[in-house]
Amino acid sequence: MFGGNLSSGGAGMALAVLAAFGFSFKAIFVKLAYPYGVDAITLLTLRMVFALPVFLWVGLTASRGMPALNSRDWFGLVAMGLAGYYAASVFDFLGLQYISAGLERLILFTYPTLTLLFGMAMTRRLASRREVLALMLCYAGIGAAFWHDLEFAEEQANIWLGGSLVFASALCYAIYLSGSAPLIARLGTARFAALATLASTAAVLGHFLATLPVATLIQPWPVYGYALAMGLLCTALPVFAQSAAIRRLGSARVALVSMLGPLATIGFAVWLLGEPLSIAQAIGAALVIGGIAVISRR
Repeated sequence: MFGGNLSSGGAGMALAVLAAFGFSFKAIFVKLAYPYGVDAITLLTLRMVFALPVFLWVGLTASRGMPALNSRDWFGLVAMGLAGYYAASVFDFLGLQYISAGLERLILFTYPTLTLLFGMAMTRRLASRREVLALMLCYAGIGAAFWHDLEFAEEQANIWLGGSLVFASALCYAIYLSGSAPLIARLGTARFAALATLASTAAVLGHFLATLPVATLIQPWPVYGYALAMGLLCTALPVFAQSAAIRRLGSARVALVSMLGPLATIGFAVWLLGEPLSIAQAIGAALVIGGIAVISRR
């Protein structure tokens, strides 16, 4: 996927921008679907079901001619799939019931700092001055964005609940990033992403069947449309576009381009969802993006 003659820096930049916008639009589609009465787990299930054929095809294609997976590989794939695509998605969808799309994206965007903290804990090293600055900027930005949501909230307790759930999502994704590197090196990016997503899809389906009746899948047509858009445009497409961009530009440059994501989410939330925009939220977004820029700089 995204192969052929796409080898120039311009093509890599276009793929990175495509991935950033694809990921950023997920919260918008979730927010657009909730007014129709769908619950978080049903919506997540529909999203994964619609993305399933793409990841199944990519997983089969990427596995042709490759060595068979051993038990250690399967354990790692399942563990990373549960952390990065199942648990992170469940917490995220639940959190979006309580907080704005803009705040959700800013909280999720702190995952590089959490990955950094995990790495420091595992290697038992102290943070550098640049890393301390990045952490201070990011979490000051989250505080400003929280202030924005609290100012406009009818129930402030919901903001704390939703923010905690989304932060748990960011933690799960940071765990996924911290533990996936050895598997990606052995299996390849496409094969790993596809198989880990298939494992998470099985977990999501099991969660749905254990907690909700199958009849819950009967939803208004707009819900199917939003779930389809999430499955293809906000899941499958950006996952592989980002992988292709990293091959062409490197992870540092792609990380910088991904900073468009929170800005895009906030802009689309104001435009499509009618979410209010305040100076506090703008300052919060600038601080978070500045923190990630500091931590992403070589």
